[in-house]
Parts: sequence; C-alpha cells; structure tokens
Amino acid sequence: MKAAFVDRDGVLNELCYFPEAGIIDSPFTPQQLRLMPRAAKGIRLLNRLGLKVVVVSNQPGVAKNHFSEKTLDDINAKLVQGLRKQHARIDAIYCCLHHPQAKRRRWRKNCSCRKPKPGLILKAARELHLDVKGSYLLGDSITDVQAGQRAGCKTIYIGRWKCDVCQFMTERNVQPDFVAEDLWKAARLIQTLEAENGNLRRFRKLQRD
Repeated sequence: MKAAFVDRDGVLNELCYFPEAGIIDSPFTPQQLRLMPRAAKGIRLLNRLGLKVVVVSNQPGVAKNHFSEKTLDDINAKLVQGLRKQHARIDAIYCCLHHPQAKRRRWRKNCSCRKPKPGLILKAARELHLDVKGSYLLGDSITDVQAGQRAGCKTIYIGRWKCDVCQFMTERNVQPDFVAEDLWKAARLIQTLEAENGNLRRFRKLQRD
C-alpha cells in the first residue's frame, strides 16, 4: 500500500512564536496547536485516494525539556481530533524524540530516526507494510526532503520556493521532486500523479465527486 508521509509542524499545524525566547517552534501545549488552513481538506483528499496518511515528525522538545511525553501525546491527540472533526483521517503518527544535545539524558542520542535520516519513514513502512518507493514525503524543510529521498519516496516540498531555501538545497545537493504551496495543493498534485500512473478510473470518479 502507498502512503503519504507528512511532516507535522508547518504542514499540518501552524508554528508558534515564543517572544520571551525569540524563537519560532512547534507548539509546547495542546492549547497552542492550530491547524493550517486547508490541511484537513488536503488530508481528506489523500484519504479518498486510498493512501495511508502517516505523520513523521522530529519532536526534540521532549529531549530539550520544553514539554513531557504526555504533553506530546496530548498535542498529537488534539491534532487527530481536530482533523477528524473535519472528516480527515490520520492513520498513524511516528515521532523522533531524540536530540544529540538533549537536556534529558534518556533522549540524548545520535539516532537513525531523526530526520534527515530515513529511519522514521522506514520504521513506519515496515510496521504498516507500506510501499516506500510508491509513496510520497510531504514536508516544509530541507531535512524532510533529505529523509524522503534517502527512504526512496517521491518528495514534495511544502511552502513558497524562496531563493535562500533554493540556495541551501543546492549546496547540499538536495532537490525535491515537486514543490507545492500547501498541503491541499500537494494532495491535488498527488491526485494528478496517481491518475497519470494508471488510476484514471478512480481519478475521474474523484473528479465527479
């Protein structure tokens, strides 16, 4: 089965600004989580296309002591519930909690699951019996694209293509297969690609619906 491996922060939910620290980061509490516009619409389309939707996300906030494992579970639960209310389904969530400079010794590790390494994607594919080479990685960072490429997925960079991002990717010899403005546009792109790959009957039915 094919899948859409989707990064979380900046793709499914908005990033947060923490003025006291002067940083932009992932939500530290469930109350801070806000879905991105059209995220649910994009997930609904991926569901209808028959793809497993699997969140793959680096979450070093646990290692850095920004929040606990339980808080992370609560944030993810709110994400799933918020999407479900809009009839969009997440099939699984895989998070890497490690960081090489973690404050919490338990999570201080140079692991194989932290993107840009592909371990998180490969673990999900192995446990859920997914066809990695037929799947897609959707993310808003260079590390997302690198992880997807190393796993063997087609990669879709989410966001507006800026010169500085392009420069950094070129320096690292990283090039996404496609670029989409947001998750909804990425889902529409996947719909077209799947149609071109021979699923024309299913594609026409979706178009009529």
